[in-house]
Amino acid sequence: MAAAAVIAALSLPASVAAAPPDGACNNPSPSRPVITQLPWAQQLFDLSRVWPYTTGAGVTVAVVDSGVDADHPQLRGAVLPGRDFYLVGTLPGNYDCASHGTAVASIIAARAASGVGFEGIAPGATILPVRIVDDAQSDSGEATPIDPNIVAKGIRYAADQGAKVINLSLAGYGNYGQIQDAVKYAQSRDALIVAAVGNGQAQTPDAISFPAAYPGVLGVGSIDINGARNADSQVGTYVSLVAPGTKVVGANRIAGHQYWDGTSFATPFVSGAAALVRAAYPKLTAPQVAQRLIATATVAPGGARSQEYGAGIVDPYRAVTDGLGGKPQNLGPVIVRPPSPAVVRAQHYWWQAGVGAKIVTAAVIAAVFLAAILAWALPRARRRKWRATLATPAAGTIVRKEPPEQTSLFPSSAAGHGRG
Repeated sequence: MAAAAVIAALSLPASVAAAPPDGACNNPSPSRPVITQLPWAQQLFDLSRVWPYTTGAGVTVAVVDSGVDADHPQLRGAVLPGRDFYLVGTLPGNYDCASHGTAVASIIAARAASGVGFEGIAPGATILPVRIVDDAQSDSGEATPIDPNIVAKGIRYAADQGAKVINLSLAGYGNYGQIQDAVKYAQSRDALIVAAVGNGQAQTPDAISFPAAYPGVLGVGSIDINGARNADSQVGTYVSLVAPGTKVVGANRIAGHQYWDGTSFATPFVSGAAALVRAAYPKLTAPQVAQRLIATATVAPGGARSQEYGAGIVDPYRAVTDGLGGKPQNLGPVIVRPPSPAVVRAQHYWWQAGVGAKIVTAAVIAAVFLAAILAWALPRARRRKWRATLATPAAGTIVRKEPPEQTSLFPSSAAGHGRG
């Protein structure tokens, strides 16, 4: 299919099935152009290495967010109906007014599209949309307050629907008991909670971010294309891992893509990796999956277990392929069989032949060396009429050769990390 045809296909309007209910979206975000290039985050992870092992198939990932547009060309067939807890009633959650939840879901599970480089971390996973907010930002660009009761209901619903990974691309400084109880409830049902650590470091450097700070939750920070922490990504002991969160590509509602910034969009990279692990190792519990993600992370500039980077940068390939934990396969006892007499005789013959050949070779070399010495010494002895003499010292001074200066393996000054 030609590139123009691909772009046209991806720009088709949403079908009636995923269209927002009447009056649900007051100021919906428009569709956007298709981004055909392979994004830097997908290049970083080189996902083609891990997909032969697992694509996340059979794992349901809940996206507790602004909803998910189920009719985006790269999400068709990947999104369940879900539930809308923001509006009163029993509406599904498979529509989106703000594109925030659609972008998050696409980073987790967007399917391949011809001529488009962008694809989700776990393109075989299934998305459960849980709508808890209309728009993630107000008209002034500030984060929209979310009712903690609605968040708690969404988390409990996701756990009851069998979600094995629950993505929470939201953060705040309020420690709400109902949300913590909902997190505990989901964990009791073997759901792994992955949450953004928040984007308020510059304004509130000492604040603790929830729900990332709750026990057992994987808190995700954000890095740029150079691997450096984004200046606004929260710092604290609740940072478990980091992932790309600057100028990362995500799907837009209706069609197309756009670039997104923030820990909200770093979080789904970890959720996608968790889906890959849960599909590859279905017997692992949620805490074991979390431990595997942490143990296989790539150490970031802040070092291992820093408050800026946590354990490091999530590595989906190593998380799936590294041989961590578990019992080794029983291969049975090792049996050493003696060689046959014929083989022993043949080995002895060739050993003797090799020894003999080495002796003959050494004798020939010694004879040649002795002949060379005699050829040099006899003429000189005749000229001196066989009298012994002392050698005349050579004129001039002795020049001492110094070894060259050692070559450094590293440049004298390391290059700093820029921001993308």
